[in-house]
Amino acid sequence: MNVPLIRLLCCAALGLLLCVPSMPSRAAGPDRSKVLIVVSSEGRDQGKTRPGFEMDEFSQAWLIFRGNGLSVDVASPAGGRVEADRYDAKEPFNAALLADADAVAKLADTRRTDAVRAQDYDAVYVVGGKGAMFDLPADAALRTLIAGIHAQGGVVAAVCHGPAALVDVMLADGRPLVAGRRITGFTNEEESVFGKKWAKQFRFQLEDALRARGARWEEAPLMMPRVAVDGRLITGQNPYSTTGVADAVVRALGRTPVARAPWRDEATMQLVQRLLDGDGEAARKALSADTDRYHPQLIGLLGYYQLQVAQDDAAVRDSLRIMDLAKPYMPEPQLEVGIAEAHWRLGDQAQAQRRLAGVLESHPTLEEAVALKQRMGP
Repeated sequence: MNVPLIRLLCCAALGLLLCVPSMPSRAAGPDRSKVLIVVSSEGRDQGKTRPGFEMDEFSQAWLIFRGNGLSVDVASPAGGRVEADRYDAKEPFNAALLADADAVAKLADTRRTDAVRAQDYDAVYVVGGKGAMFDLPADAALRTLIAGIHAQGGVVAAVCHGPAALVDVMLADGRPLVAGRRITGFTNEEESVFGKKWAKQFRFQLEDALRARGARWEEAPLMMPRVAVDGRLITGQNPYSTTGVADAVVRALGRTPVARAPWRDEATMQLVQRLLDGDGEAARKALSADTDRYHPQLIGLLGYYQLQVAQDDAAVRDSLRIMDLAKPYMPEPQLEVGIAEAHWRLGDQAQAQRRLAGVLESHPTLEEAVALKQRMGP
């Protein structure tokens, strides 16, 4: 597939004190809750020459935090203007963010991480994007800041590649912040599919580094949402986990998240989960009744890429169910090739041959179809 799923699907040195208050002492009441959003300073040329941060992960969290009455600042290692990787400015959450003068101003002039104080914040939220793998782990001031917010009873949260900032955060007793804690982040599996351009330059693979520091790693199937909550430590697996992380931060700050309609990709992932939970007929009816509410191409790509990493028949069947859900709304021949491959891997040779023959008749030189034909044999 030529459409990158990551774009459509689309990333405490002061000690662990059991007796600290559940919120920092500066927060006399919920109306004063303040969150620091941290983004990478690496980005250049919309991620072409140097990866930056994921705007989707920033926008959705910003809107949820502000919609729940939280005050928000933005910081980065270098301070000043930061650049996101390429994103869809027409997505409703990005459009809303770009229409927010305060948000735009803060992205144009972020605070330096070495110029902010832990005691001023009730929570820190670290945005992902591959840039986070470069400058955030190397930022000593950020490590001290995260450690300080955690030690004073604050909330520490990160999504996708954002947990890279947590890898070397240490407690006063010398233990890693993440040791023994439930953690998730961009997985090795996801990196193998979507990280080919930059992953070889990373100092570490995120999943490996967190496991090596004693984290209790959790993950969902490729690019499905997953949020791990361990007390005041909140992490999300990938961009589609952003809203879950932001809502969890709001709850950890003592508030009930304001009811809102899910954004399109969020609703799409909920629909896929409904399908996988066994309510396939309802999922199909919901998609048919209101196609604009969902993102059929995202569904198809999700199933297609999950098939590429499927290790057993159960995973193959799940990927096939997802692709079949998208098929009426996604005419791309590559999806039909994926469906044919799934049938072949499940032993249904007749169905696989029939579907593949149809693709080859209309697209005789399609690379994926020709390759599958060779694998299947006569």
